[in-house]
Amino acid sequence: MAVNVNRFLFTRILGHFPQQEMTLAFAYGSGVFKQIGNTNPDNMIDFVFAVDDPVSWHRKNMDRNPSHYSALRFLGPKGITVVQDRLGAGVYYNTLVRCEKRLIKYGVVSTSTLKSDLIHWDTLYLGGRLHKPVEIIKRTSDTKLFNAMRQNQWNALYTSLLMLPEQISEEYLFKCIAGLSYSGDFRMVFGEDKNKVHNIVKGNMTEFRKYYKRMLESTEHIYWNKKKRRIEQDRSPACLYSHMEQLPSNLKNEVVRLSGIKHSDVQEVFTILAREKACTDLVKQGVKNIVKSSTKTQSIKGIFTAGLSKTYVYSMKKLTKMWKGGKQQQQSKSS
Repeated sequence: MAVNVNRFLFTRILGHFPQQEMTLAFAYGSGVFKQIGNTNPDNMIDFVFAVDDPVSWHRKNMDRNPSHYSALRFLGPKGITVVQDRLGAGVYYNTLVRCEKRLIKYGVVSTSTLKSDLIHWDTLYLGGRLHKPVEIIKRTSDTKLFNAMRQNQWNALYTSLLMLPEQISEEYLFKCIAGLSYSGDFRMVFGEDKNKVHNIVKGNMTEFRKYYKRMLESTEHIYWNKKKRRIEQDRSPACLYSHMEQLPSNLKNEVVRLSGIKHSDVQEVFTILAREKACTDLVKQGVKNIVKSSTKTQSIKGIFTAGLSKTYVYSMKKLTKMWKGGKQQQQSKSS
């Protein structure tokens, strides 16, 4: 459920940026979708812009919006693109930008980098954001990008099913899916609201059902009872093997590495893990490892892309949310 925003506002904001190279633009986060315990109508709106030519896009954007950039702007558009592509998760964020009387944060990523993360889970940084409902503002007719977005959702569903028991509620599944990209994020220990995943899912159950409806209806080996809002899955070795075969390549590699099984044939490793039903913890740890690596480097990069003053302000906003979330959790436990 979008809150206190509409597509006209998104369109006006998008109009402040170069669009010729842009293949995808979406808005996400608490400034767009309702989150339990976070009802501030002026929450910062988060955007991601995928562009075919980052150097050209940054050149035009620096001409149009030079104040959005930190001191890194003196590197020029080519230097900015090097920072974007080679450090962290391949995305360059400008934060705490005032636009159309709202605070926004926007990340710029090359279309090719985004496609790769969606399909293979190289970093799961942007792929994880698209596991949750987002507001698509602009999308070109790039069928490969559309297919990558769908593949990313399938990846999230199969990964979550491997991590869950035979019988679960819809809410439990969606929490697992929404939590994938937070599972190894050090900011969940210090810097983020501990109830974030619960608040995201609980406030947007209708959107999650719509987002995963076709997949839940067509996925083999599961039964979705829409009336009771329950899901049953077959966790036989054959089904576990089938799900593992559908995992994104980077996660497959992590699972094989963590298993410690010395075998050159990945399929044979999966057969052993499925037969012994030993894949659940390996999949969980594999996801954590992918997320942990990318969030640390991306956060360090963020200090430089935002600048020290904006980093301080942004961090204080996050810590305030974390403190409020912890206080609400204590109150719910005592009541």
